[in-house]
Amino acid sequence: MSRKVAMITGCSSGIGRALALELQRRGWQVFATARRLEAVADLAGMDQLALDVTDQQSIDAGVAAVVQQAGRIDLLINNAGFGLMGPASELPLGDLRRQMETNVLGALAVAQAVVPHMLRQKSGCIVNVGSVAGVLITPFAGAYGASKAALHALTDALRLELGPLGITVVSLQPGGVVSSFGETASGLAAQALRADSAFAPIKASIEARARTGQQGAMDATEFARRVVNVLELPQPPAVVRIGTHSTRLPLLRWLLPVGWTDRILRKKFGLTQLGRPETR
Repeated sequence: MSRKVAMITGCSSGIGRALALELQRRGWQVFATARRLEAVADLAGMDQLALDVTDQQSIDAGVAAVVQQAGRIDLLINNAGFGLMGPASELPLGDLRRQMETNVLGALAVAQAVVPHMLRQKSGCIVNVGSVAGVLITPFAGAYGASKAALHALTDALRLELGPLGITVVSLQPGGVVSSFGETASGLAAQALRADSAFAPIKASIEARARTGQQGAMDATEFARRVVNVLELPQPPAVVRIGTHSTRLPLLRWLLPVGWTDRILRKKFGLTQLGRPETR
């Protein structure tokens, strides 16, 4: 029997790269993609493709290349994305549109390109990488959280619609996993904050929020091992949460009254330093 075929977006670092390496280790034929081909050129023993999830021509060419070379796609992992951080009331709308275009529409566009091939083979699995940040929305991560919440919703719809047609759809919602995500997001947050911002006095807290997910984060290799263990089950669960605080944060969202959660989050992220004394 020929090897199973996996296509993964966003393999330049972090979760995407770790999943590509783990699947390769287990004998899968892996097509690792990134916007820049040189970012995945060092992934020896697997096929590398340049793929920009915000460019339909790039998506179509990438999917066609996989099918032409391997004949099928058994697993699609939509991992490409980035984290936009900063006060929601001040975020440049152009940046927010880019966030949604990449994290939400990009994932759906790749899925739409792959689904016809899975329908023809009457099997396949699509994994959309969301985040617990899309379950519990925190200060200064509203854009990123909104993008992941939207992706979770679309993933639910895809699961309901495609399940009867033989395609499994999984919402992977990581907690903290070691990657360069925090430093990248922190840099974006620092650039986005205006000098006259109402939140300038707590700039350090905003930058720290971007790095919060890396505190005590799970090793990416261990994360990938656990994820692939689940994906290789005959019937993977609809929602998979692995990584630091991946179950704790959703519980905080569901179990505590909103007012309590608000007070906890405002204190944690420095917002109690702002405003009138009686509101702190």
